[in-house]
Amino acid sequence: QVQLVESGGGLVQAGGSLRLSCAASGSRFSINVMGWYRQAPGKQRELVAVIIRGGTPNYADSVKGRFTVSRDNAKNMVYLQMSSLKPSDTAVYYCYLDAVGVPGAYWGQGTQVTVSS
Repeated sequence: QVQLVESGGGLVQAGGSLRLSCAASGSRFSINVMGWYRQAPGKQRELVAVIIRGGTPNYADSVKGRFTVSRDNAKNMVYLQMSSLKPSDTAVYYCYLDAVGVPGAYWGQGTQVTVSS
């Protein structure tokens, strides 16, 4: 089993920045895909940014140029640096992990990001 713990959410004004962190722990595994999804009220969960094995990032069009995803393989951590935040970025942000060596995909408990206008 794998546990994901997120941190770094909060309330910020439009145009501001936040950094989310996610730490993975548990069984021995090798990260395949790790990153972030989000879910706004009344909407489906959507991909924000993930890093695929080998280090290739994949971003949603809505965050390109504003968000940066990065990973620390030695610490099994993933980060999301969010800049130029908009009210439309308001959502619960979930850490996501797909790994080799453990079955299934894993989600964190979610961290709220609220951007005020």
